[in-house]
Amino acid sequence: MEEAIVLYPSPPIGHLISMVELGKLLLTQKPSLSIHILITSVPYDSGSTAPYIANVAATIPSIKFHYLPTVTLPSTKTTRHEELTFEVLRLSNPHVREELLSISKNYTIHGLVVDFFCCAALSVAKELNIPGYHFFTSGAGVLAGFLYFPTIHNTTTKSLKDLKSLLHIPGVPPIPSSDMPIPVLHRDDKGYKYFLDSSSSFPESTGIVVNTFASLEARAVKTLSEGLCVPNKRTPPIYCIGPLIATEGPKEDAGSRNGTTLECLTWLDSQPVGSVVFLCFGSSGLFSKEQLREIAFGLERSGHRFLWVVRNPPSDNKSVALSANPNIDLDSLLPEGFLDRTKERGLVLKSWAPQVAVLNHPSVGGFVSHCGWNSVLEAVCAGVPLVAWPLYAEQRLNRIFLVEEMKLALPMNESDDGFVSSAEVEERVLGLMESEEGKLIRERAIAMKIAAQATLNEGGSSRVALSQLVESWKHK
Repeated sequence: MEEAIVLYPSPPIGHLISMVELGKLLLTQKPSLSIHILITSVPYDSGSTAPYIANVAATIPSIKFHYLPTVTLPSTKTTRHEELTFEVLRLSNPHVREELLSISKNYTIHGLVVDFFCCAALSVAKELNIPGYHFFTSGAGVLAGFLYFPTIHNTTTKSLKDLKSLLHIPGVPPIPSSDMPIPVLHRDDKGYKYFLDSSSSFPESTGIVVNTFASLEARAVKTLSEGLCVPNKRTPPIYCIGPLIATEGPKEDAGSRNGTTLECLTWLDSQPVGSVVFLCFGSSGLFSKEQLREIAFGLERSGHRFLWVVRNPPSDNKSVALSANPNIDLDSLLPEGFLDRTKERGLVLKSWAPQVAVLNHPSVGGFVSHCGWNSVLEAVCAGVPLVAWPLYAEQRLNRIFLVEEMKLALPMNESDDGFVSSAEVEERVLGLMESEEGKLIRERAIAMKIAAQATLNEGGSSRVALSQLVESWKHK
């Protein structure tokens, strides 16, 4: 029978793209493999996946998609996306079981690969005697934090938000307890239990595949491999196969996006080498109107060239939201006259930019980012230093690792309510582009770009890890 791997991402488009990229990578190592991806849906807007799936299915015949039946959630008051996602995926287990049995009629399944939210399916894999793997789409530092999380849970009865102390996690710098991801801050929340269960499932898996590379996070990778993050249980084999970067995203809005791509790359062509600061905060990063104005004043006073992607703010508060009105009136959002005053040295784009192409353009010399791991890896591969401005998920952890461990970023410092002043924006842009510290970070970023290329070449650590992962299937 044909050999197969089944990939099971959580529903949001970013998670799906990461899993598809893993499937494509596995095919480079073993072209005869059949990749099967399980698709679920959630009761909130997680981004349209249909155009993207259709494109992948049409261009890569070895990747097949299986839509699981929609599950009905029992009545719930929560609107938290993490909790809804965990619950949907837990209730989907019977459908996962049926699909695995169906696939196994025609294929030898070497493994079920789940992401962090899909860990409930590992019990199904175990029941069917299919090796279960985790695919961790963040870095080794964050993985160390999650592997150690059950130990933290067992050593205190307080919520992390009330702990007000540093967490000493093996392999990473000390972490303020308040910098842990929001769902794990409140011990009594349902989300806390889901994250605890997920973290506890790692030692039960056959292996953990991580989207990082050894020289980027040397201390964390070494500590993980030595089993120090799971004091009383086994640590599965760790396969660092990154940097894995999406080569292309969703296909919708292709026309308008082509126009934006042309506009911004043409503008960058006319700027001096290394002179432009790029500001972009991911598909889910939204700022209030007040915050957008502070960013604008800071950029204007810095005197530096900039390319800034602006999205509409959430309607009623300063929090991050997952969707925004696409019709953006920049004049009403930004300070009066700002666009005119900065038109010779700045370009503001609505909603989207071709981030990988921008980061790899010679004119770009710095990146103000929300520290999403995909964006971090894209900056690393382009050799661009960062200003780290985390907004949600595990991004506050990434800021600590980027600033203190990797030394590839300056931190953006916010007030207690998360607000960042124009003076802070100005200071960090100037620091990155002009200071001695910025120069050292830039040199380190260029060196890490070379290391990222080397790790994927023949004999490189990530290439070896991928080979070991595929080789391990022969012995299962």
